[in-house]
Parts: sequence; C-alpha cells; structure tokens
Amino acid sequence: MFWTRLASGIVLVILTIGTLYVGGWLTCLVMCLLSLVGCFELLRVYKLEKRAMGIACYLMTILYYTALFFEKEQFLMPIMVLYMLVILAIYVLCFSKYKDKDTMAAFLAFYYVSVCLSYVFRLRDIKDGGYMVILIFVCSWGNDTLAYCAGRLFGKHKMSPVLSPKKSVEGLIGGILGTAALGALFGILFNNFVHPLPNAPLWFALVGAVGAVPAVIGDLAASAIKRNNDVKDYGKLIPGHGGVLDRFDSMIFTAPIIFYAVTFILGTAAK
Repeated sequence: MFWTRLASGIVLVILTIGTLYVGGWLTCLVMCLLSLVGCFELLRVYKLEKRAMGIACYLMTILYYTALFFEKEQFLMPIMVLYMLVILAIYVLCFSKYKDKDTMAAFLAFYYVSVCLSYVFRLRDIKDGGYMVILIFVCSWGNDTLAYCAGRLFGKHKMSPVLSPKKSVEGLIGGILGTAALGALFGILFNNFVHPLPNAPLWFALVGAVGAVPAVIGDLAASAIKRNNDVKDYGKLIPGHGGVLDRFDSMIFTAPIIFYAVTFILGTAAK
C-alpha cells in the first residue's frame, strides 16, 4: 500500500508539474477533466451521477471552462444562474423522481468542485501565473505535510475528534506557521529569480498563512460529507489516494483564496 501510494504520488506530481508548465489549453483541459471526475464522485454519493441533474452538471462544467478559456468572464455568472434554473426545472418537471436535497446536491457539485477548481487555471493564466500557481500547492499539500509533522511531534489536543481523530490543534498551528514560512521562502525566491516585488516575503508569508486555513476546512468538509453518507473514499482513480476529491479536497477551497490574495497583492504592488 505504501509503495503504491508513493508511486502514484510521484506520477501525480510529475503530471501536475507538466500540466502547469505548459499552461494554456492543457491546464484548462486538465482542470475541466478533473472537475468532471470530481463532480461525478460527489454526485455518486447522492446517487445523481447518471441522472438528468448529473448530466446538467457535466454540461455546465464544460460550458463554464469553455467561457474561461475564451476569456468570456462576463458569462460566468449567467452560466451559474442558468444552471440553477435548469436543475430547478428538472426538479419541477420530474417532481416524483427528485427531492429538494437533490437540487442542492447538484448545485453543490458544480459550485464546490467545478467553479472552485477552475481557479487553478485562472491563477495560472495571469501574469507570472506559472510561479503564482505554486502557492496553491504550497498551501494545500505543503500545509498537509507540515501539519502532519507538527501533529506527530507536538499534538496533544484533538481538533476534530469525530471527523479526523488524528488532527490536532498543535498540528493546525504548525501547519499554518510552516506554510507561512514556505510562503516567505517563495517570496524571497520570487524576488531573486523572477522580478522584484515590494515586501514579497511578507506578502507571501501572509498568503501562506491565510491559504492554510481553507485547506484544513476543505479537508474536513470532504471528510464530513463522506461520514454523513457512509462513504470511505470518493473514488479509485488515484491508486493509494482514492478519487479526485480525496486527493484535491484541500485544494478546492484553497485555489479561490490564493487567486484573490495574489491578484490583490499584485494590484497593490503595482500602485
């Protein structure tokens, strides 16, 4: 199990680096595919993955990414409104086959997975996005690793005994501080090898600390959904890791936060 997890983890890192290095259409396509798989995994929890609401979710995900790729951001909110109208229409027209919670689950799948994951592509697509997108992984995977290490060394107080018995308050604090340190290191490297940015180490340390919090929430939220529905793993796509939502759960919440934090910093520095 360990070697399977390690091997698939290495392959995943290589594919991630390659995808983000190329950027453009490849990053957009990969994030769209990951979103589709993630939507399928979440919809399967609610037994909607092969029904009309599920199909509507997949089609709107493709439409959403198409609008992003062609830089038609003015259509993103209308697409979300249209999707809500479509699933409500399905709910009304097929009332005997659906319940109100199905509508909510279908909208959650689209917004929680597709919209939030799209921010990986959106961040990669801005100026210096090839560097900035690294922060998403620093705040999600980096925080996960550092929180685990801090928890093993100092953990005494359980943070969420029911959802995740192994997570501790000390691990949470260690993860946030460690990710802030990684953010500061990123800022130093950015200044030295990309281009100077005023107070970069301080700014990116703040981004690291802020980004670590939603990473933890994303992880626990995904676990909560699984526990509520008696699901062990969302899927088996990644050997040893589970499905897309099992591996990218923290990134789903982190990506939008990092995108807005980075665009704010770049906008502030440009003034």
